[in-house]
Amino acid sequence: MKRLLVATGNPAKLAEYRLLLKDYGLEVISLRDAGLTESPTEDGATFAENALKKARFYHARARIPTIADDGGLEIDALGGEPGVRSHRWLDGSEAGDEALVAEVIRRMESVEDSRRSARLRAAAVLIHDLDGDAREFVAEAAMEGVIAKRAYPRIRPGFPYRSVLFLPDRGCYVAELGDEEEARISQRRAALSKLAPELRRIADS
Repeated sequence: MKRLLVATGNPAKLAEYRLLLKDYGLEVISLRDAGLTESPTEDGATFAENALKKARFYHARARIPTIADDGGLEIDALGGEPGVRSHRWLDGSEAGDEALVAEVIRRMESVEDSRRSARLRAAAVLIHDLDGDAREFVAEAAMEGVIAKRAYPRIRPGFPYRSVLFLPDRGCYVAELGDEEEARISQRRAALSKLAPELRRIADS
């Protein structure tokens, strides 16, 4: 079975990827499994730029097929914030999940219902060697919703914004979805589906 490095140090994200990739016939390994402890600076202007930096950084060191992503919350009424700074929104540094959720609710407190549109966006980059060259494949997708007036009371560690994005078509917060249901509709699933031909190529090589 061919190995695929998922370039994340977030255990919850790794578990999600293992669920999303379970039908591809690939052995999903983590940065820890690969013995990689360094990390690149994520200073790109877009999610795709950050994902590309991470994928290139870890592929160069692991020399096996590598997938990396970057993503976060985009709120239209806030000009797309927090956007690419989703995890460094407060004072430019990493903030706790509860603080990020509270900041979204605070900033959106007086925004009317018609202007509360938002989305969780993900950009995924897959790099693997093909005919002697490292080939790069980029895919993006988003899960559309609205910012709720109150946060869902339980915050899943590492995924704070799932507790503020409400899905009107399902009548629930993203945080209320079960793992299997979320995997079917998530922005990561949609992005990975665009990379499916290359993932199958790796599995069959």
